[in-house]
Amino acid sequence: MTFVSGLTPMIFASPTVVHAFSYPVGPLEITGFGLAMFLSFVVAQHVAQNETARRGYDPQPVGDLVFAAVIGGLAGAKIYYAILTGDPHALLERAGFVFWGGLIGGTIAVLAMAKWRGMNLWRVADVGGPAVMAAYAVGRTGCWAVGDDYGRPWNGFLAVAFPNGAPPSTAGIMSRAFGVAFPPGTPPDLVVGVHPTQLYEITMACILFGVLWSLRDHKHAEGWLFGVYCMVAGLERFIVEFFRAKDDRFFGPLTTAQILAILFVIAGAVIMGLRKTPRAGALGIYRPGYTPDVA
Repeated sequence: MTFVSGLTPMIFASPTVVHAFSYPVGPLEITGFGLAMFLSFVVAQHVAQNETARRGYDPQPVGDLVFAAVIGGLAGAKIYYAILTGDPHALLERAGFVFWGGLIGGTIAVLAMAKWRGMNLWRVADVGGPAVMAAYAVGRTGCWAVGDDYGRPWNGFLAVAFPNGAPPSTAGIMSRAFGVAFPPGTPPDLVVGVHPTQLYEITMACILFGVLWSLRDHKHAEGWLFGVYCMVAGLERFIVEFFRAKDDRFFGPLTTAQILAILFVIAGAVIMGLRKTPRAGALGIYRPGYTPDVA
């Protein structure tokens, strides 16, 4: 449980108030989260198809992989959240899409589709790393747009407040849902300033996409770049968890997500070691006999 000491109403007087983005279109409602999710998969497909073609392979099957990622990713994110909260009703709620669940579900679905299509799994993974990071940067803008996955109470100059977030960043909700302990007498409907962790993640994801993109012409075997992705994605998640409003610290000071992040980093290092050198059964990234355009 996180205790917030020294709170007064004035400490939350200055955060930037962010209202959820939604726009009604007839009987439908376009939300910032839905729009960001759609654009994230569009970006992932664009990045993966272009990189696949640059390596000399047919980019057409990438569309099938993205379709699988949509279904598996959204389902995995929801199922993970329902398991984490112990609330099966969360499966039907708008809020509650967990990154690790989405990554696990999306990965399983993509690998199944790739296997069914007879595609090289290491090739898919190597191209997919930068694509997933780009999609993650775009997708996190949706969390910002609906006020989801925000951080712990904070009164810094970048502090924000989500009065109609998913859920609202009020003292009562943060106490019940995230285990944040406020001083006695704090009004439960007090809208609290918090860390804008969505913006932290968007910034880090953009930087890490740039790192992965700069390494896309690597001389290692297919799959090496996916190992790099695992390491940097795990590191990013490990860092941001220190600022998140969470109540799943079952491993001392570390959250469940941080334990998974550590395992992800370790897995990335192992993959990089295994795919370090091209050899029989571990091809380089370009199609044999193909002259790449590396400009």
